[in-house]
Amino acid sequence: MNKRRTKDSSLSVGECIAEVHMTLRKRFCHHLPGKPFGVEVQYKNLMDLLKQTAVHGESNSVLIVGPRGAGKTMLLKSVLNELKERKQIEENLLQVHLNGLLQTDDKVALKEITRQLQLENVVGDKVFGSFAENLSFLLEALKKGNRSSSRPVLFILDEFDLFAHHKNQTLLYNLFDIAQAAQTPVAVVGLTCRLDVLELLEKRVKSRFSHRQIHLLNAFSFRQYMEVFQQQLSLPKEFPDGRFAQEWNQNIESLCKDKTVVDILQKHFNSSKDFCSLHMLLMLALRHVTISKPSIRSMDLLDASRQCTMDSKANILHGLSVLEFCLIIAMKHLNSIYEGQPFNFEMVYNEFQKFVQRKSNSLHYFEKPVILKAIYKNLKEEGSQNRSLRNTMVSDLHTEYEASTTTLCLL
Repeated sequence: MNKRRTKDSSLSVGECIAEVHMTLRKRFCHHLPGKPFGVEVQYKNLMDLLKQTAVHGESNSVLIVGPRGAGKTMLLKSVLNELKERKQIEENLLQVHLNGLLQTDDKVALKEITRQLQLENVVGDKVFGSFAENLSFLLEALKKGNRSSSRPVLFILDEFDLFAHHKNQTLLYNLFDIAQAAQTPVAVVGLTCRLDVLELLEKRVKSRFSHRQIHLLNAFSFRQYMEVFQQQLSLPKEFPDGRFAQEWNQNIESLCKDKTVVDILQKHFNSSKDFCSLHMLLMLALRHVTISKPSIRSMDLLDASRQCTMDSKANILHGLSVLEFCLIIAMKHLNSIYEGQPFNFEMVYNEFQKFVQRKSNSLHYFEKPVILKAIYKNLKEEGSQNRSLRNTMVSDLHTEYEASTTTLCLL
């Protein structure tokens, strides 16, 4: 069936499905740029700012502020994607991507800047007196041959607020200082979810920042949310098999008119407007696409929605019998009594017996071998009756189900 080809197509069905998975998963996981919805003003402001740096050599700094999943990264990538379509800008503008979770101090950040600008050979074994001298030397090395002008550099600082915790905020101070001095064309773009990020900056750093802020607040309507849904699932014009892509996009368009799908998306829109949760929903629905089912159906989205809203603690305990639930309760009581100390099967059994006596009207009597089997039902190796092995197994079970306390208390 993998070999079967669609009519007037260049790829087999199996190859088309594989290409669909690769294209859409890449889009969902890497937040690839798309048409901006509800952020046209922010898009234009950021485009104008970066264009001034890339074309006219003007230095700028700006912060993109918004909650997680609001589309900060997607907005920036959309602007950069449009800039890259202009070849003179793509060749001229250098990019340096830093993340506050990875570059935890200024020394690590400087090494990453050197690596991304490919200036390791230029730096060599040179010794610099300060961070500022080192950074200035790197930017000076970017001058175009014999020309006096320097290549513009775009610094993207993800998790911007974490850079404020660096010692003396040296990195931020020097980047903003270079941008303010306008000696080297530099654009500094920070992405953060903290609205009070300016309060974290030192006075000398804040004085050199342009105080430009672009806010993303997920203010788009449900109609625009539906358009995002259709756009994210649609295949691009560059898809290898044009006929398959056309049929796929027609199916996505019909899905948007399905009442079941509209109700599912309305529920997700009311609970969370962020793109991350939407991408998770679409990722779960995409896994149902196979050779035998080469399109997304409304039932696939319904199943994905149930998985997204499923309680993780209840999911851990799914399929356990009443006896196994009772044993978990007994182990939780032992953990509370002995404050996390290890316990063995006999202790669990005695605690279970006490539990049965208190609930004798609602629980059946279980013999000791049955209780032992309930604990070790998944342990098939020989020697499982060894006491030390039993102790380890009970301790592991306790650790695994400790997160389910809330659910157990309802029994």
